Amino acid sequence: MTRKIRLGAFLPGGGQHVAAWRHPDSPADGATNFRFHVELAQEAERGLFDAYFLADGLAVSFGGGMEGGNAKVAGFEPVTLFAALAPLTKNIGFIATASTTYEEPYNLARKFASLDLISGGRAGWNVVTTATEAAAQNFNLDQQHPHAFRYRRAAEHVDVVKTLWDSFEDDAFVRDKDSGVFFETGKLHLAGHRGEHFKVKGPLNVSRSAQGHPVIVQAGQSEDGRGLAAATAEVIFTAHQRLDTAQEFYRDIKARARGLGRDPAHVLVMPGVSPFVGRTLEEARAKYDRLTSLILPEDGISLLNGLTGGTLDLSGYDLDGPLPPAPPTEGMKSRQALIRQIADDNNFTIRQLYQWVASARGHFTIVGTPETIVDTLQEWFENEAADGFNILPPWLPTGLTDFVDLVIPELQRRGLFRTEYEGATLRENLGLPFPINRYAAARAAVQAAE
Repeated sequence: MTRKIRLGAFLPGGGQHVAAWRHPDSPADGATNFRFHVELAQEAERGLFDAYFLADGLAVSFGGGMEGGNAKVAGFEPVTLFAALAPLTKNIGFIATASTTYEEPYNLARKFASLDLISGGRAGWNVVTTATEAAAQNFNLDQQHPHAFRYRRAAEHVDVVKTLWDSFEDDAFVRDKDSGVFFETGKLHLAGHRGEHFKVKGPLNVSRSAQGHPVIVQAGQSEDGRGLAAATAEVIFTAHQRLDTAQEFYRDIKARARGLGRDPAHVLVMPGVSPFVGRTLEEARAKYDRLTSLILPEDGISLLNGLTGGTLDLSGYDLDGPLPPAPPTEGMKSRQALIRQIADDNNFTIRQLYQWVASARGHFTIVGTPETIVDTLQEWFENEAADGFNILPPWLPTGLTDFVDLVIPELQRRGLFRTEYEGATLRENLGLPFPINRYAAARAAVQAAE
């Protein structure tokens, strides 16, 4: 089958841009308006997106978090929201963020397995190691765990969750009313895990789904993040401004996966892209300028503080002067480095920098026509920089509708994107293999050897 671009839709109800909620087209209460989220999910499905993705935070943020902006100081917990949206859609997947730093493997495995069953096999887990002191202080800590500690815990956490998802083999549930056999006890397995961070006996009290278990997604770009992604992730969200850095990341991840015995084709790399789409370049630029004009300086400064690791106090600095160096952080190290790179590559002032990252917080912003936007996506897709893209519409719903009505048809015209969904599960639509239950696989191997 011809390789196709995969597309995620990153759709926080309050919009991506730091000032999105102020746009006349956007509902001011979008972050907590359930009917609006229904509209977004159904619009993304109309556009044949693979998945609706949501980041998440565990503390109030006034601009520096992964979904920065005053519209995001309160919002839905993603798994809860997606459980409500799943019955109102048919094909689109739902990728929810959940923290390995502050959640226990058993509870996390249980809620994602439940979402996978509710959605008919359309769930995905975005694995994150939660940074920020504010989050730490909501979970019995005075300060956040060190970066390396968070990633060691994450690696063990993912391993435990995957083990729990294999508790029941796929055909364990007989449910034979005549014999009274509900399930075969020999096909139920304990986790029996004892490690550095977790002790989990198991088994999980939720069965597997039509896609086996949720798709595992990861977004780390630091050395620790790359290692975790190559070892565990099936989809990797990443942030790049240039083709060359995207290619370096793509090739490195694929090589690491291959070195770990994984098929690189089953590790999908999807950089983030924030598109301002116009039928003409002038129209696209007008949309960008309109949204940029709505940024309050205090929100821009708060955004930069968060993206540089929470260690940079810009109060007192000239907004039309250069970005000062940021002290080292135990927060998002890769994002801090990326923001520095953007500032240096473009010789941006503080004001210009927050205006540029306001729509995507370090992800690639493209302002153009459907043809020029697809030119860029095609170049990255065909030159070892991307298997697909996580689309971040700057404001909602218009930014999403623009992409569905203008960009999707151009992708389809060039044969780069589907014209209908390939299957019923998220794995089928992403072209990912069904994960064979480890215990069933071991039994089959023994039988084959006899």
